[in-house]
Amino acid sequence: MKTEVAKKINCLDLKGQHQQIKKEIFEAFEKVYENTAFSGGPFVEEFEKGFADFCGTKYAVGLNNGTSALHLVMLALGIGEGDEVIVPANTFVATAWGVSYSGATPVFVDCTSDTWQIDATKLEQKITPKTKAIIGVHLYGQPFDINAVAEIAKKHKLFLVEDAAQAQGAKYKNTVVGGFGEMACFSFYPGKNLGACGEAGGVTTNNEAYAKHLQSLRNHGSLVRYYHDEIGYNYRMGGLEGASLSIKLKYLSGWNDRRKQIAKRYQGEIKNSAVKLQLQPEWADSIYHLFVVTTENREEFIKYLNENNINPALHYPVPCHLQKAYAHLGYKKGDCPNAEYLAEHCVSLPMYAELTDEEVNRVIAVINKYGNNKG
Repeated sequence: MKTEVAKKINCLDLKGQHQQIKKEIFEAFEKVYENTAFSGGPFVEEFEKGFADFCGTKYAVGLNNGTSALHLVMLALGIGEGDEVIVPANTFVATAWGVSYSGATPVFVDCTSDTWQIDATKLEQKITPKTKAIIGVHLYGQPFDINAVAEIAKKHKLFLVEDAAQAQGAKYKNTVVGGFGEMACFSFYPGKNLGACGEAGGVTTNNEAYAKHLQSLRNHGSLVRYYHDEIGYNYRMGGLEGASLSIKLKYLSGWNDRRKQIAKRYQGEIKNSAVKLQLQPEWADSIYHLFVVTTENREEFIKYLNENNINPALHYPVPCHLQKAYAHLGYKKGDCPNAEYLAEHCVSLPMYAELTDEEVNRVIAVINKYGNNKG
């Protein structure tokens, strides 16, 4: 008798989400097409208003991607050559790109050993007369300790920027992220909890001057057509992307709630001492863009999961301070030990709203049997 092979469970699968809303998305695209509003325009403006309301901020500025958001925020803050900006070592490298694009220098700081977020106790030793800002990252969808970082930023008269690329809807002490710092940067890359049908990003802020400056910078340094007040960029969000994001925004809270349900099961039912989970402080309401664990023998663990038709992922196997692109800054192994441990031992488990209870059951059961675990 032929044994039935279990269906493969991937770390991320976007097909289920897009099948659910295909009709609405295509209808929205038809409206964009009829209005030929393909670059900026009313569909982007509609999303900007909706997303600002969602984040509880006064303004949202739509852009072509999250990396551009990080770049323009540095420029809007007046950060440039000769300046330094403190950045977590354990983040996607785009957090540092924004600093580098502006001509400033990223200064990398370690994470904590348990939350894996920026370590506020290590910040002051990184501050110099050249330091202008701190970028905190809501990594994996979990807020960093904003109050602890903001207190240090205020003490040293530094700007605080939120990298909320993975955290659309996450809450810090019951308040949605996006309005705690001078500005917050978002990515709407297709794989994010709120992802466009295409590339997109944005910035939220409560400061009107910052919002207007960003609107100029994204549009060739112009607020009035053909009048260019500064050197600008072509970083506009497309109409199709804006329209798709407005549709998805209506579903985001429900999708985030489902992710939380899955995470709660992982947290409560994975019982294997060989697998360590991220600490969730009581003030952090994560939206679980990723569900990351660590294990001592990562290659063996991944091989085991693959053999059981579960495909995990890696986020991120090389910390920023050890990337070849930043070799000129002179960092070496041992400078950020917690970030380095995480990079060498992290594994991202399947996490998306469309995972079925049966699939979640199987992921948990397979992990609990890893290494012939006895409990």
